Amino acid sequence: MKITIVGTGHVGLVTGACLAEIGHEVTCYDIDSDKIELIKRGKIPFFEPGLIELVNNNIENDRLSFTNNILEALTYSEIIYITVGTPMGLNGKVNLHYLYDAADQIAKNITHKVIIIIKSTVPIGTNRIIKERIEAVSKFEIEMVSNPEFLREGSAIHDTFFADRIVIGSESKKAAELVEEINRPLGIPIFTTDLQSAELIKYSSNAFLATKISFINEIAELCESLGANIEDIARGMGLDSRIGPHFLRAGIGYGGSCFPKDVSALIQTATEHGAELKILKAVNLVNQKQQDVLVEKAKQRFGSLNNRKAAILGLSFKPNTDDIRESPALRMVSVLLEEGVNITAFDPVSIEHAKKQFGDNINYSSSIEDALLNAEMAFIITDWDDIKNFPLSQYEKLMKTPILFDGRNCYSLEEVSRFSIEYFSIGR
Repeated sequence: MKITIVGTGHVGLVTGACLAEIGHEVTCYDIDSDKIELIKRGKIPFFEPGLIELVNNNIENDRLSFTNNILEALTYSEIIYITVGTPMGLNGKVNLHYLYDAADQIAKNITHKVIIIIKSTVPIGTNRIIKERIEAVSKFEIEMVSNPEFLREGSAIHDTFFADRIVIGSESKKAAELVEEINRPLGIPIFTTDLQSAELIKYSSNAFLATKISFINEIAELCESLGANIEDIARGMGLDSRIGPHFLRAGIGYGGSCFPKDVSALIQTATEHGAELKILKAVNLVNQKQQDVLVEKAKQRFGSLNNRKAAILGLSFKPNTDDIRESPALRMVSVLLEEGVNITAFDPVSIEHAKKQFGDNINYSSSIEDALLNAEMAFIITDWDDIKNFPLSQYEKLMKTPILFDGRNCYSLEEVSRFSIEYFSIGR
């Protein structure tokens, strides 16, 4: 099928490349001409494992093209995916500015009947609003389909080809069936429902996963008081098929562009409709508190942190992405700076983003070794393989005082005990 993707960010580019890979003819449109030219030159503006190879392969096979000309993008396509960003706005509400701009561009430029598929995460009722917005301008009939994405940064291609389910919501049986046909080559179970339920499934799924994370972090705090081991507890819980092992890793909280935004948006939506989501409010509070845990441990250990030298290992909110949005590292670095700490930070791919955030207020390192040199303390924020596999002996060798605050429980307690390292982890 001929498909247009409106918005060539993380979700749009992954979606376009994967749809092309299963045989569709895909045109990706973005208003940012610099981004489009960058992709045409064989580069992408963010880090996602395997994506550049997938994009270039499908460009070479004439199944994937890019343009910043909206007319060129829409002329021959009857299927339009909207994949623009929906960032968090004020008071936890979702900012739909980019979505409305995309809808207005489509309304002014479509020349025939189209099916519009919204993959962006949007508040409940947004598909209906977009339909009304476009039909107020365009004389052509449109059908709306909600097809929320469930992609994890760092494994987005795998998540597309090996998803647990594909959710399709529409008031049009014909439109829903067509979207089923688009996705059939993936061989993934398809669940069909109405528009609003599809919108709410995405928010509810992310909110539930965030709840599991905050729950296990609260139990981790109790473990430290009782002398129990959170990893054994999580393993024992996860063996119960009703619970499962996923998202039960204690740490310094969740971040990124999805969980914080989606939990806040669902709380806000509930408030607007006269409901109170007490559990999700607690989830938010626990996560905010969890991001301060390592700094509190450091203050208890040192007393004053003023003029101390610290290494920050990892800046992205999770490994295998350069995304630092809502990363626990952002809050931690800000708090440590307020405490007067001299910081040197390492991350394999996120340094340039961090420079835009912190400028010359901190130092940046291209290696773990340089970050640790003469440091009095080190904080593990992101469990990159480079960091998890870094020899403990190097902490002893390079640091002025080998004191390690591990926010991701990268090392076993037994392994650490073989070295002269003061080691603080989560829930152990």
